[in-house]
Amino acid sequence: MPDSLCGTWSIISNVNMEGYMIAMGISPCLRKIALKLKLKKVIEQRGDKYIIKTTSTVRNYTISFTVGQEFAEFTQGLDNRHVKSLVKWEENKLVCEQTGEKKDRGWTHWIEDDKLYLELYCEGEVCKQVFKRKNVNSEEK
Repeated sequence: MPDSLCGTWSIISNVNMEGYMIAMGISPCLRKIALKLKLKKVIEQRGDKYIIKTTSTVRNYTISFTVGQEFAEFTQGLDNRHVKSLVKWEENKLVCEQTGEKKDRGWTHWIEDDKLYLELYCEGEVCKQVFKRKNVNSEEK
């Protein structure tokens, strides 16, 4: 069983976010703002369902899904596209493949050395983010 992704996480590293956003078709003005944001993630699990909330001072994005079940997703506030998403476990990684207007699009979350890793990919560009768990005793499992 993979380590629990659940908890509250703060970003500590963000590599190639601009390249990823260019591949997504995000405007230069929005890219400039996004590059300055300090992201926080809250990941919850309720039975078979996961809820991932990504928050910042400018925009918030929430996704909820059941592993192994394809679902329609509208990426409102990100690149505002309709995609079909499928999230599954691949060994200890939670992997999402998204199909739609952009090719080779998705993300992967995993835990390593007490950090949450996230790779976002689209059309050959990969953004690598690393988060550390916030020290809140009630969130530790």
